[in-house]
Amino acid sequence: MRKIELHWQIIIGLVLGLVYGIISTKLGWGVFTFNWIAPFGVIFINLLKLIAVPLVLSSLISGVASLSDMNKLSRIGGKTIAIYIFTTAIAVSIGLISVNTLRPGDKIPSEMKIKLQSQYNSEVNKKSSNVNNIKERGPLQPLIDMIPSNFFLSASNNRNMLQVVFVAIFIGIGIVKTPRNKGKLVKDFFQSLSEIVVKLVDFIMIMAPFGVFALIAQTINKITGDNPNQILELLGALAFYMFAVIIGLIAHALFTYNGLIKLLTNMSIKKFYKGIAPAQLLAFSTSSSGATLPVTMERCEEELGVSEEVSSFVLPLGATINMDGTALYQAVAAVFIAQTMGMSLGLEEQLIIIITTVLASIGTAAVPGAGIIMLVIILESINVPSQGIALILGVDRILDMIRTSINVTGDASVAVIISSLEDKFSKK
Repeated sequence: MRKIELHWQIIIGLVLGLVYGIISTKLGWGVFTFNWIAPFGVIFINLLKLIAVPLVLSSLISGVASLSDMNKLSRIGGKTIAIYIFTTAIAVSIGLISVNTLRPGDKIPSEMKIKLQSQYNSEVNKKSSNVNNIKERGPLQPLIDMIPSNFFLSASNNRNMLQVVFVAIFIGIGIVKTPRNKGKLVKDFFQSLSEIVVKLVDFIMIMAPFGVFALIAQTINKITGDNPNQILELLGALAFYMFAVIIGLIAHALFTYNGLIKLLTNMSIKKFYKGIAPAQLLAFSTSSSGATLPVTMERCEEELGVSEEVSSFVLPLGATINMDGTALYQAVAAVFIAQTMGMSLGLEEQLIIIITTVLASIGTAAVPGAGIIMLVIILESINVPSQGIALILGVDRILDMIRTSINVTGDASVAVIISSLEDKFSKK
């Protein structure tokens, strides 16, 4: 009997989870779902997070060390960061075009605005307190935060992945600058560790369809509670806002990613999306590009032919600084909130959105919900009341799933592009 491909298994799990989530909401099975279904999703996410730090550390160190000289490292690193920043800026611009054209904020009834603001007021206050802590930091604080004083503390929390990336690149550079016979043992150790972690990914992915089922079922129950009409009411009120975000994300994938792949590589679009599909679906269900990283690396290497040398450098870096989907959503959300409050944003404010969003996306943690905190900072920068995020919190989880898929797609497309530019596709 022919084995069902992984992406189809995940799709089946996703659809069944959606169906079960709706049924359980109608029948009031929320407690049962929380106690007996949701834990499998948590276990699946924890397994992916468990290997995230070892994977980034081992693959990035071995990837940098394999570049053999600093010129090659700076060349690949420069191209990677330049493309990441370029695609993020394009994403924000597409988001602004979408929200200014559709003007979804003008279509929200005033009574629904009041209801949404009161319903999510406590969450807004919580996010605002986090933002106050961020705003008190100095201009160079992000640079300080990137360099840890204790690596083991950094490695104990996936939110500190940028610090792990810095340490891995730092160690990799040390290996490159060390005489070959003296650095070989350390290099071989991390290459072996990388191979072991990739095998562990294979084992974890056996659980993927069940994990996705549990995650989607729990998400539906969280959004609706025991009232299925609540999600319909929310979706109806915020349909134009969601449409503005989703159409922007689709346009970014179709024009930016597909255009760059067509222009800079010989890979067919069909092959690219077929190869990366399981990672996209996993990103959709987990809302975490960090947790999806092991699968993204495996698919890029095994299905798209990206060399380990490139994938081990480009993808971990992308999971920490490349947040195109999140950046696009933040731009749309900021303008949407301003529109609903009757505030018009001129060219100067929208340029501030582009600059702030591109910079903020670099420091956004690759975990669910992190984009909301950065959105508050963007709102503050254009003098839009941060309490306005209450208008969008109800559907944020749904959009988080979609924009995370775009983030992962962007990471994979840049890995393919860099492999093509450097002629680094694996022989197999």
